[in-house]
Amino acid sequence: MTNVDATLKACLEIDGATAAALVDYESGMSLGQVGGGALDLDVAAAGNTDVVRAKLRTMQRLGLSEQIEDILITLGTQIHLIRLIQSQSGQGLFLYLVLKKDSSNLAMARRQLTILERDLAI
Repeated sequence: MTNVDATLKACLEIDGATAAALVDYESGMSLGQVGGGALDLDVAAAGNTDVVRAKLRTMQRLGLSEQIEDILITLGTQIHLIRLIQSQSGQGLFLYLVLKKDSSNLAMARRQLTILERDLAI
């Protein structure tokens, strides 16, 4: 098991990663973050919280009982990946990862984020 800081640091080691955060989607607050540069990760955490909440509401209205694994947002030069934490201790949290589109492998990034999420100790 790894702690939040170690997990976020490992997120930045994923090919093409430029930023990562662990976010509480109940409050919209970031519990930790790394990287980002010009990207304001506090704004991103709050905005992506709205995305997660909207998708959860939609799934409830549709009567879908499955869990969200991840949400993918593709931009011109970036990929934003939101991975909902599946563990009991991570309920209400998601990992947010920003990748450079031209230097990342989405399938590999999703796999690595899944492994990091599984090993995260909150």
